[in-house]
Amino acid sequence: MSTVTSTTPHRSVRSLARRTAWLANALFWSAFAVLEAVNHGWLAGALALAFFVLPDLTFLVALDDAPRMAKGQLPPRAVPYYNAMHRALIPLALLLAYAFQPFFNWPPAFAALCGWLAHISYDRAFGYGLRTNEGFQRD
Repeated sequence: MSTVTSTTPHRSVRSLARRTAWLANALFWSAFAVLEAVNHGWLAGALALAFFVLPDLTFLVALDDAPRMAKGQLPPRAVPYYNAMHRALIPLALLLAYAFQPFFNWPPAFAALCGWLAHISYDRAFGYGLRTNEGFQRD
């Protein structure tokens, strides 16, 4: 008698926990961006909003190739730009540099990084991640 075990329930629980953590992150960075906008004015709010939208503008890099792509596929020419703008380590490293360097203290830059991290976090929470070289979602 053979026993078949499935990892699907464990994988879905792990996936749900991961996505819930990303959602909590997204709400945190969104609240921080709003707080920075309230405390530092319209420029901080505008940059937070711009950097919230900016990562998805990488789709425009290969807009002319889009009609020839399969459903859900990003044109391969746009993948490096998309993946670079959707890696959380990049804005986190910039936040770290912002926090520890003594010569650059501009709150709108901090608000922009909060907006960027909120975007990445919402994408991960809703199941959108990095892309393969061919332009499809990674698992």
